[in-house]
Amino acid sequence: MSPGLGLAYPWGRDVRRGTPVVVTMENPNYSVVEIDGPGAEALRAGLPPADKGRGRRAKQFTWVLLLRAHRAAGCLASLAAVFWALPSAVAKRFRRAASAAAEGSGHGRGWMLYRFIKGFLALSLLALAVELAAYWSGWHFQRPNLAVPELRVPEVEEIQGWAHLAYLTWMSFRADYIRRPIEFLSKACILLFVVQSLDRLVLCLGCFWIKLKNIKPRIEGDPFREGSGYLHPMVLVQIPMCNEKEVYEQSISAACQLDWPRDKFLIQVLDDSSDESIQMLIKTEVSKWTKQGVNIVYRHRVLRTGYKAGNLKSAMSCDYVKNYEFVVIFDADFQPSPDFLKKTIPHFEGNPEIGLVQARWSFVNKDENLLTRLQNINLCFHFEVEQQVNGVFLNFFGFNGTAGVWRIQALEESGGWLERTTVEDMDIALRAHLNGWKFIFLNDVKVLCELPESYEAYRKQQHRWHSGPMHFFRLCLLDIITAKISSWKKANLILLFFLLRKLILPFYSFTLFCVILPLTMFVPEAELSVWVICYVPVCMSFLNILPSPRSFPFIVPYLLFENTLSVTKFNAMLSGLFKLGSSYEWIVTKKSGRSSELDLFTAEDKDKKGAMLPQFQKQLPEKGELVEINVPRKQHKKVSHDTEKANKIYKMELALSLLLLTAATRSLLSAQGIHFYFLLFQGVSFLVVGLDLIGEQIS
Repeated sequence: MSPGLGLAYPWGRDVRRGTPVVVTMENPNYSVVEIDGPGAEALRAGLPPADKGRGRRAKQFTWVLLLRAHRAAGCLASLAAVFWALPSAVAKRFRRAASAAAEGSGHGRGWMLYRFIKGFLALSLLALAVELAAYWSGWHFQRPNLAVPELRVPEVEEIQGWAHLAYLTWMSFRADYIRRPIEFLSKACILLFVVQSLDRLVLCLGCFWIKLKNIKPRIEGDPFREGSGYLHPMVLVQIPMCNEKEVYEQSISAACQLDWPRDKFLIQVLDDSSDESIQMLIKTEVSKWTKQGVNIVYRHRVLRTGYKAGNLKSAMSCDYVKNYEFVVIFDADFQPSPDFLKKTIPHFEGNPEIGLVQARWSFVNKDENLLTRLQNINLCFHFEVEQQVNGVFLNFFGFNGTAGVWRIQALEESGGWLERTTVEDMDIALRAHLNGWKFIFLNDVKVLCELPESYEAYRKQQHRWHSGPMHFFRLCLLDIITAKISSWKKANLILLFFLLRKLILPFYSFTLFCVILPLTMFVPEAELSVWVICYVPVCMSFLNILPSPRSFPFIVPYLLFENTLSVTKFNAMLSGLFKLGSSYEWIVTKKSGRSSELDLFTAEDKDKKGAMLPQFQKQLPEKGELVEINVPRKQHKKVSHDTEKANKIYKMELALSLLLLTAATRSLLSAQGIHFYFLLFQGVSFLVVGLDLIGEQIS
């Protein structure tokens, strides 16, 4: 990982504390009573020793106070260092953003939404200026009764000139014509909000029932005990990757150490890398394991069509695939435990209708920074609640794209991998479900992987995860309607799986909290209720955090961050729904290359290993000879420039931050306390994200 900016956040990595250990020493040559001392006679007589430890306890108490004071001083010093380094870091990012804007051309992702937010911000600033002028002039009339939306209009003799008359006309116009559309839109969003909250509550109740009854898929007996006569099926392991030099070694190593007969499984390393140096590194790693007797092959595509789906489709077209019964897929940053196949493959035994067994993800860097902690909350809820409940009660859920075992027959009968969308995992899972195949989710089988540590990587990942489903929904809606499945399954797919959880959630979250709420500050006649902006969101955040109880201290940052990320999800949803340019865009999520939670230096070692000279030597496994690769200087400089990481400025989030802070200022004039605090903290949250201060800090 690249060095930081000196912004040592107190919410970063956990402080490792030692575990108290009681050591009992049993030695016949030593005894406590044999040691002469002031209390020896009392000990021999069995009497309690004299209370002479009061001074010692006072000293210990003093040392505890000093240690706590030292720790508090360290925290204050860290905060001071953060605030000291913050202005220069923000200034550098603004300069970098200005230079990038001067060099760049065309419109970036979400430019239409950005223009809308800028226009809304300009109108808000203008409205705030008018309201402040009216307030200082004494024209700001309050409603005598909050239950009555009408305003008291002054008499003719009370009007103080044309400006006062214009302001009164504006107040009457907004109360008669602007209030009603806002109230209608807010009530629609509140209805969607309540429906989505009820769906979340039902999922949590289902998860509670599963825990209460201890419901989970089980393997009958121990099929791998001696003398059981278990016949190991043929298993194909696929590791698709693309320019992922940080993680290729650990993923290949973990797959090669799977506990399965070596003549019963084959590993395909599916490399789509465009960098020749990374290709050579992966070939060398494959060659190393081949010499150790592992059945592993290296495949590289010259034309990277169809992204990951095209890569998997090309690998499944090999002639030897017909000899295998199951296929396991691991992304490049996944590290399965050696017993992964023994915990998953037996679930297919005696269940010919099972097409997929999905394992859970576990994260090696969940405590790296605030961003990874908040991601861990979302993904724990996804696996612990959504996937588990759908797997137990519906035998269907969305394939997560990795850490899953497919029956090859199910893949073939469902049409195989298609290159029509960037969510190929959801595509194949839906088609398999429509063909009658059932899925199993194993919540107790976990596979280590990484979370994006920078906001840029996480933002791009979320864009693909939310634009892809909407793009795919346009393609599969007719197939769902005409499928030969029950009506309630069709309703579950269309209304819950797609509309409610993929479309409605980002729509109402952005519209309600980023558009309607600040708008009601300038149109106070259409005020939102407190329970909408406070009580229900806090309760829903509480339910989301239940699967990861260690994250309860982060419930408020989690609530604010979810609303902050709604602008990215909303933009991605529109992109996929209306088939805009970025709906079919795949950007590989950056990895740091951690193999465990305690692995602090792996990323640096990977960078050193990958940042090689333009001229270097590696041994090819095919020819067994030493081959020299000369990378042109221009190309080498370009590669190093492309891979350079830096924190950025996100204009859309900054614009929304200014909008919400402007609305918070306006709310003070109406004495709306809870609205002011919500808008203030939400505006600060957008500001922190817009300045890229939430994730990995890079110098």
